[in-house]
Amino acid sequence: MAAHSFTPTQRMASAARRGLRLRKKFERGGTQVGVDRAHQLADRRDLSEADVMAMRSFFARHAVDKESKSHKWNSDKDPSAGFIAWLLWGGDAGKAWADHKAKKLEG
Repeated sequence: MAAHSFTPTQRMASAARRGLRLRKKFERGGTQVGVDRAHQLADRRDLSEADVMAMRSFFARHAVDKESKSHKWNSDKDPSAGFIAWLLWGGDAGKAWADHKAKKLEG
């Protein structure tokens, strides 16, 4: 398979920037890998096929975080750590994008 590169969308970049702001403010959410991914997305630097697959895998593993009872999903006042991590990986826009790109790569 030929190597591809993929440019993150503006919506993914915006979600990543929001995640970085919330992580700094609340000191929770995401790992260093997530922070690095957020900077990559925020800067709209090209992603590799491996990055796309890692994103799809992250979102599949972390969809359950939306059910958290501590703190809130989609809140700027009391965000859950899972929500912040989700944003770091591009948020809902990143999930839809990664799912779509991964399917194309596989098919």
